[in-house]
Amino acid sequence: MTYCRYYAGGPQDPEGHGRNWNRTFKLVPERIRGGALLLHGLTDSPYSLRRIGEILHARGFYVLGLRLPAHGTAPSALTTVLWEDWVAASRIGARHVRHRIGTGSPFVIAGYSNGGALAVKYTLDAMSDPGLPPPDRLVLFSPEIGITPFASISNADRILSFLPYFKKFKWLSIEPEYDPYKYNSFPKNAGQQAQEITATLQDQVENRSETGRFAGFPPVLTFLSWIDSTVETSATIHRFYDRLENASSELVVFDVNRFDQLAPFLPSADDGPLKHLQARSDLPYRLTVITNAAPDSELAIMQTQAPHSRSIDSTPLSISWPPEVYSLAHVATPFPPDDPVYGGKANVNTRYRGLPLGRLQPHGETGLLTVSVGQLMRLRHNPFFAYMEERLLHEIDSLRVPIPGSNP
Repeated sequence: MTYCRYYAGGPQDPEGHGRNWNRTFKLVPERIRGGALLLHGLTDSPYSLRRIGEILHARGFYVLGLRLPAHGTAPSALTTVLWEDWVAASRIGARHVRHRIGTGSPFVIAGYSNGGALAVKYTLDAMSDPGLPPPDRLVLFSPEIGITPFASISNADRILSFLPYFKKFKWLSIEPEYDPYKYNSFPKNAGQQAQEITATLQDQVENRSETGRFAGFPPVLTFLSWIDSTVETSATIHRFYDRLENASSELVVFDVNRFDQLAPFLPSADDGPLKHLQARSDLPYRLTVITNAAPDSELAIMQTQAPHSRSIDSTPLSISWPPEVYSLAHVATPFPPDDPVYGGKANVNTRYRGLPLGRLQPHGETGLLTVSVGQLMRLRHNPFFAYMEERLLHEIDSLRVPIPGSNP
């Protein structure tokens, strides 16, 4: 298959694009002012946080984009991996970054999806283990604090998978592998490991909270889509953010497109739970919601409320919902619109010659394509990435890191 990622020399061959972003990468500034460990999501690769790493690197950060075990190779590697392997790798990565930047520089961990769960777990472990260098700040993108219970159901038949006849029982789905930086096929073991690490993480958070040992957790900035079919948004809010004890943390929620002409097509996107969240006056963190300026407008505004406050400040943004986009998506959050692979518009600064997966808009008869139409329709980039980048830079600069080119 020409467009298979394993077709040597083909357009989707990750080896043919200058650097294979399925591998661990390092970005080293001329003068190191801080360090960052990047932890990607399940079935992803270090490419998913490439742009985040470039932003941090431009601010003088030494960046380590870590490839987690069983990723960046073949989906079958996920049939035997354990979540403890990912935890062990994140510890190695954190120690490396801290050693590389020294003791006096700020250390940030950024995690996407399953990498977000790993970032939180590592931080909790570091609070009680002096051998683990604690981060000064966490930045999370669609963190996997909780997932749907499909994993336990889908793994019920794994006990038969060792028999040749039941070999395919190991897989939740087997798809063509046309994406150069992400697996399309999904082994059931991957879902099981995700469920186990989130269960362990939730127990750890609850235990620390109940015993009054959560106060030392560092500030967290999180970006998530209000509607997410991969992770439970409510788990991030109620099982993690509600337990925080520092007013420097912030949760940024990207609402769905509330344009009134779309409302009849989005009956499940009830805004009641989000309005209820904004009505609370006991939130121990800063809450920001990106939503429509008005029901008849696709312009975006930022609704922000301080910790322990019900007062909401609304600020117009110079961005709007693209006409064809009705919501953000789990797989879209960390990617800019001009990402050469997943972006919605061409990037004139790259020579990427593979399929522009974010711009594919196939039309034709149903049942003809070998690829899921749902996969192709799912939004793969964040139309509000510029806002997210601005917030990320503000967060980094608050660590009192001198900007390259300025007087230290």
